[in-house]
Amino acid sequence: MNGEPYKFLFLCTGNSARSIIGEFLLRHLDGSRFQVFSAGSFPTGKVNPFAIQVLKDIYDIDASQARSKSWQEFESVQFDFVVTVCDNARETCPVWPGKPIVAHWSSPDPAAVEGTDSEKYRAFKEVAAQINQRLQLFTSLPLDTIDRPALAAAFNEIGK
Repeated sequence: MNGEPYKFLFLCTGNSARSIIGEFLLRHLDGSRFQVFSAGSFPTGKVNPFAIQVLKDIYDIDASQARSKSWQEFESVQFDFVVTVCDNARETCPVWPGKPIVAHWSSPDPAAVEGTDSEKYRAFKEVAAQINQRLQLFTSLPLDTIDRPALAAAFNEIGK
């Protein structure tokens, strides 16, 4: 690391739930070491209110300014890490400049859950806990001292 924060991108299809949760959780966990972004291949244009509510209730994070955006907004950014959180984004992930380390950390889509608001909220809470656990593992890696192949392997293993 050259004193600059690592650039980290969360990708999914709609950029309305999982990638937003990841973006805000990583900022909260280790915002000084990471410049964090999220985007979607086909953004919905709005963030799911359950994602914002779970971040506030469980993690005390204000994500009210979150916005759903296209990954085209970041096509010239040289990321260090890119993680896809849904299978569709994994299949359509573009080639990023600078050769970032890319991993797939699949999570169920909480926005697809049907049922009561309580059931939907629980789904968002469970996905946020899964993403948070993965980010805890990721942020504990010795990023400045581990070699790139070992780092890539560890980064991918976190999603399994």
